[in-house]
Amino acid sequence: MRVAVTGGSGKLGRHVVRRLVDDGHQVLNLDRAGERNPQLVVVDLRNYGQVLDVLLGVDDRHHGFDAVVHLGAIPAPGIIPDAATFENNMLSTYNVFQAARRAGIKKVVYASSETVLGLPFDVDPPYIPVDEEYPARPESTYSLVKHLEEQMAVELTRWDPDLSISALRFSNVMDPEDYAKFPSFDADAMLRKWNLWGYIDGRDGAQAVARALENGRPGFEAYIIANADTVMSRSSASLAAEVFPGVKVTKELGEHETMLSIDKARRVLGFDPEHSWRNHDSGTSGGTAE
Repeated sequence: MRVAVTGGSGKLGRHVVRRLVDDGHQVLNLDRAGERNPQLVVVDLRNYGQVLDVLLGVDDRHHGFDAVVHLGAIPAPGIIPDAATFENNMLSTYNVFQAARRAGIKKVVYASSETVLGLPFDVDPPYIPVDEEYPARPESTYSLVKHLEEQMAVELTRWDPDLSISALRFSNVMDPEDYAKFPSFDADAMLRKWNLWGYIDGRDGAQAVARALENGRPGFEAYIIANADTVMSRSSASLAAEVFPGVKVTKELGEHETMLSIDKARRVLGFDPEHSWRNHDSGTSGGTAE
């Protein structure tokens, strides 16, 4: 496919661009920053005219796209003032979704967030593992925007039943060089309680994008995207019992099984994490222990 990737210069975006190119797609990175190269077009996603124009065509680069992967955003709460986060992320996503519709693009995959699940879980989750079945619980402006983006996607796909929008609720994105600090988390179960000790290897995040492009269905669907294990050496059952003693655990947890359920992404998209901090030193990429 001919795929536009917004935010392709970012931490996750670099992995996504590389994966899609390796899979044989024609990829153009639409970003406001990045090293000058033939794959990059500098675009202000807050400017609807620029977004629509670049999706329709760019002289000497392309003449339209089959799909859009939208990753371009302020990537977390607290980086800039709340109102600026809201304005940047909400406007950018509306512009990308609307311009894709006007350009006749029927496949959109975009970065939602684990934050809509209720992070940092100062209020206990309804059950563990968390999944996509309970209503969104945004607890920050950043998360509120992610929730509103999902609601916008629901309505846009209602207006156009042929349109497919897949919201990937990514966990905390990690690169292999980040794994050196993981053993230090064991000292205090509360250090990473805020996202149920989850993470997503950037390479597996890119795999999820590739699977959503291949297998995403018409309509709107949200998927939690996390690695199959936690960031901890301790067992998942002991962590849940210590930190969330009043929360129902709905299944028998594997030794290090993620508490951010990826069952739906596995079932519908064919997502299957291949990388874990537990084996990255060996250079292998087999499945993680659960």
